[in-house]
Amino acid sequence: MPHGLPFRLSDYIELVDWTGRIMRDDKRGFINNQLPPILERLNIEAKHWHYMTQHFESHFKSLVGSAFKLKQACQTLGYLRTPGLTPCRERLP
Repeated sequence: MPHGLPFRLSDYIELVDWTGRIMRDDKRGFINNQLPPILERLNIEAKHWHYMTQHFESHFKSLVGSAFKLKQACQTLGYLRTPGLTPCRERLP
């Protein structure tokens, strides 16, 4: 068995998205079939998502999120500056 998942990341994401769209009586929530796929909703290209998952720690050294959320978190934590803002602006919508 290879290390990790035995299929491509894009296939895994599609599988997770598909699974989340299944409605069942014993399942609390589901993804509405009218919604576009998750990466499309997040405005992230699949190739960029794949690259980030392979090189996450080399690009993000502290907090990760949109610039707005990063600034919000730093204010809540009492930080005087916002660490990691540039990589998040470059790689996240």
